[in-house]
Amino acid sequence: MDNFRRRLAQGARLLFDGAMGTMLQVRGLSPGQNPELFCLERPDILRAVHAEYIRAGADVITTSTFGGTRFKLPPGIEAREFNRRMAGEARRVVEECGRRVFVAGSVGPTGKFLRPLGELSFTEMVEAFREQIRGLLEGGADLVLAETHFDIAEARAVAVAARREGNPPLGLSMTYEDGRTLTGSTVAVCAATLANLGADLIAMNCGQGPLEMRGAALELLRLSPVPVLIQPNAGLPRLEGGETVFPLGPEEFASPTADFAREDFHGGAQCLGGCCGTTPAHIAALGKIFRSLPPPGPRPAQAGITLTSRSGLTRIGFGQPLRIIGERINPTGKKQLSAELKDGVFTTALRFADEQAQGGAAALDVNVGAPMIDETLCLPALVEALQTRVALPLSVDSTNMLAVEKVLRVYPASPLVNSISGEEGRLEFLGPLCRDFGAPFILLPLRGKKLPVLAKERIAILEELLGRMDALGVPRFLAIVDALVLAASSSPEAGGECLKFIRYCTHTLRMPVLCGLSNISFGLPARELLNSSFLGLAAGAGMNACIANPSNPRIRETVDSVNLLFGHDPGAENFIRAYAGREADAVKIAPSPEAKRPLPPCSELAAAVIEGMSEGIEDLVQKALDAGEDPFAIVREKLIPALDVVGRRYERKEYFLPQLIRSAQAMQRAFGVLKPLLEKASGGTERPVVVMATVEGDIHDIGKNIVSLMLGNHGFEVVDLGKDVEAGRIVEEARARNASLIGLSALMTTTMVRMRDTVELVEENGMPQKVMVGGAVVTEEFARSIGAHYAPDAVAAVHLAESLLSDTGSLPAGDESVSVESETFNPPRRRGRH
Repeated sequence: MDNFRRRLAQGARLLFDGAMGTMLQVRGLSPGQNPELFCLERPDILRAVHAEYIRAGADVITTSTFGGTRFKLPPGIEAREFNRRMAGEARRVVEECGRRVFVAGSVGPTGKFLRPLGELSFTEMVEAFREQIRGLLEGGADLVLAETHFDIAEARAVAVAARREGNPPLGLSMTYEDGRTLTGSTVAVCAATLANLGADLIAMNCGQGPLEMRGAALELLRLSPVPVLIQPNAGLPRLEGGETVFPLGPEEFASPTADFAREDFHGGAQCLGGCCGTTPAHIAALGKIFRSLPPPGPRPAQAGITLTSRSGLTRIGFGQPLRIIGERINPTGKKQLSAELKDGVFTTALRFADEQAQGGAAALDVNVGAPMIDETLCLPALVEALQTRVALPLSVDSTNMLAVEKVLRVYPASPLVNSISGEEGRLEFLGPLCRDFGAPFILLPLRGKKLPVLAKERIAILEELLGRMDALGVPRFLAIVDALVLAASSSPEAGGECLKFIRYCTHTLRMPVLCGLSNISFGLPARELLNSSFLGLAAGAGMNACIANPSNPRIRETVDSVNLLFGHDPGAENFIRAYAGREADAVKIAPSPEAKRPLPPCSELAAAVIEGMSEGIEDLVQKALDAGEDPFAIVREKLIPALDVVGRRYERKEYFLPQLIRSAQAMQRAFGVLKPLLEKASGGTERPVVVMATVEGDIHDIGKNIVSLMLGNHGFEVVDLGKDVEAGRIVEEARARNASLIGLSALMTTTMVRMRDTVELVEENGMPQKVMVGGAVVTEEFARSIGAHYAPDAVAAVHLAESLLSDTGSLPAGDESVSVESETFNPPRRRGRH
């Protein structure tokens, strides 16, 4: 295993193999047949495919274990043993080939979402990946390669699992469309999060051909501090003669893919390979160009820490603006917040989050420490609520180490841990956790009860802590130092010594620094004046961030001025936008340019749907009913238009999958209160029925489930048959239920052809039902070719369903007067290595 790490460290160019599914189909894998089961039954064919890639020049071959977790394997196949056997087959071929070739253990997505987007806990997902990785390593894998992942939280679970299984070399590969993953993470968010997790390789694969992938690949190469692997498809798939075809031949694929390795592409990718539709011929053609190129250039250094959420990123460090971490979500001195937190209510905390986001905070500090509050329960719950409310990264502020650990298990990306001091056992417990979960942390130069006043005392403690970090294998790039600001009222030298310490950290150690600002003015009048004055001095000494109230005018003025004067506000655009037209003695300033766009005027109920606030929405519905509002009017005038707003924001890429799911779930809970009243008032009028299914041979159902949820929210009765459903059963259920529509989903190129079976059966039986199709690999051209109707994502499926029924007068009751721009959700554009 260390040999692979050593080869990467030496700058060696490594050629990975291409698609597995494409090769298995040529050798007998039939459409819809489970590839894992096929490989168990025909290991000779599997070994032959591995051998062909080695003869084509591959330095790394990938195990046929993409669907090798307990969640995807067919019943009766034990995950650990399956992965051990598949890795063993690859190892056997490598040992017979006569040259050094590495075995990468493939780990694909589970097909499940983590809470709160799904039902699976982080611990359950990690255990499933541990089981798979253990088998891969026992079978002889040299590295773990997590590929085709579309949720950064799931990739994080793979990384944690790998750490727990001996820390093998790790490659983490994401799939992007239009520069974002399915759950809304940009290339920058993924690159930073995966680097924080300690990935040896950061990669992208699938979804697109080399030309379509170019923009995202260049962004990854510009940002990644570790070696990069890029594996495009052989173009975008199309249907020819009833078969899925990838258009790029070996030479057409090789030339644009090899460009990613050129040094003028931000240093170039150190590793290349192929994904869907590529063959040994593609890899051989790529290798000819790839091996002729000079060694890759150096990767960019990490200059500070990077905090991430699923869809947000904040860099703190050298070359970055002075940042404010919002301090207001803290019950100290806030009676209402403290009382709500005790009751598990987060209304005020969420309001503080919104206000600080509007005030220009770069991250939010979250503290729930107060009497009668169980932090191990309250802190993770609040963090879960906040992560779907704001895009800003969060800072986890607690002295309770178990509470911090629980938060790290529910947070989807890289939070800031506040903080790790020299307190006995704290670094030893939290340091490895931050390392394994990819969480930057505040390093506090404090040991025992005595506060170190002099800079030299803080330096001594800091150096000791850094030595202990090194011994634990905790990387320094995750740490930001707390300047430890003391009160000027009790220690006249506090300000000057703090500035000396800041200069030592930033100039000598090249480590970023932040501080809790308000301590400096404790016990003195005009505290805001003193705080803002010290902030300016500290920024001049090199400080990178402060924990403060971003809505405080003096703090904002100082931060905006510092960022302008230090060259972090090109053209003074932000400064002018905030202060243009301000009178000389005015204190009030314009909202931050980073302020969150306010919601349009609407009722509390509609706002709850738009914001995805399920908690308490039943009470809002009941409140509207008690006020005499008609149930149909509530649906028609509040709920449906609110979901329409969500759909438009999703289409404009202002909202992403997490917000879409949360809003749909809120709508579902609201509708649950109204449903009995609507049915009673309508006299049992039947709703149009849609039969939904994932086609035979395909075990992916995330997209189908979300489409079903959206259709149900728009007045359709949804009959969900699940996944891997035969065409005969789909048609029979549609007939028995007198369905108006059939909806089919497929994620794999090998299974989308099964959609034709259902369409043909409907036609053969003379049935009136229209068929809608969608899924990662499905296109409008394919849908037309089989006589079906195409919905590219999940608000579009609702819109399509309404359109198909509009001529028959079968629309859900009340929908005739409501215009809903819909969108249908799709999982990533293809499933790995076909």
